[in-house]
Amino acid sequence: MCDTFVALPDATVDRSVIFGKNSDRPAGEIQDVVTFGAQTYSKGQRVQCTYIEISQVEHTYGVILSKPRWMWGAEMGANECGVVIGNEAVWTTQPCQATGLLGMDLVRLGLERGETALAALQVIINLLQQYGQGGNCAEHFSFTYHNSFLIADCQSAWVLETAGKYWVAERITCGTRSISNNLSIRGKGDLQHPDVIADAIATGLCTSEADFDFAQLFSESGVEDSVPPYSREGRVRSLCQLHQGKFAIDTAKSILRDHQGHICMHGEFETRGSQISRLSSQPGEHWFIDRPFPCQQNYKLIALPTTTEIHHQPVKVNQ
Repeated sequence: MCDTFVALPDATVDRSVIFGKNSDRPAGEIQDVVTFGAQTYSKGQRVQCTYIEISQVEHTYGVILSKPRWMWGAEMGANECGVVIGNEAVWTTQPCQATGLLGMDLVRLGLERGETALAALQVIINLLQQYGQGGNCAEHFSFTYHNSFLIADCQSAWVLETAGKYWVAERITCGTRSISNNLSIRGKGDLQHPDVIADAIATGLCTSEADFDFAQLFSESGVEDSVPPYSREGRVRSLCQLHQGKFAIDTAKSILRDHQGHICMHGEFETRGSQISRLSSQPGEHWFIDRPFPCQQNYKLIALPTTTEIHHQPVKVNQ
């Protein structure tokens, strides 16, 4: 129940890349904005994620994270290299693992380890292959799903969509792109899991590579050829396209505060955090809200940490 978008330089008024995301979580859940400085680790160290422990890398980048307080991972964030990532819940035909890395863990790991958007994408798919994705995604009730990701830096942007162990990725080359809670990559994308097409043919999901359509084959409820404009996904897409060539930070704010398509969500699930980033050079500029409902709050510019200091307490972004 989230929405993420990116506008590339040909779509923005100042030729920057603008990224935005609302994090829609269970009502009442606390979501913090925290910063972690770059760190160096000894070889062989481990890191405890939300449910599983994995191998740590020797160096992690400084990050700003917007994260549910109860989990290790993050819904969205940015790193010192100017990489931003947001994830979305998606429901697929593939079974959910009982445990593994949450999509939110993968967001944080991609930011901590990825120097560019493409490098962060590679981090995520390597971790998917090694550890898999799985585990309960809510604090007080059972809620499981797979994940899609929008990953960007000032040079490029990618959509990565998953179904269990399978994945495809699409490079965004111009204009705007948004993702919601549905698989959206049609065909085979620009990159894909090495076995996904062969396995789909072998199991009778399609008859050939030309017949392969990731979103159609792996969506739990199938996909529509055109997204209804009144849906949340359709509303975000149409608002992004409406501002092609004149997309600005104020545009991003207006989209994330929109109620017509329930982009700013109120109810059983509600928008608990929001991020807008402008990427024209490293590390970029990043604005966050750490309270419910962007329609009622102001965005505040948050700086990346300049030391190895770790802020364990939430950064207060609205005074």
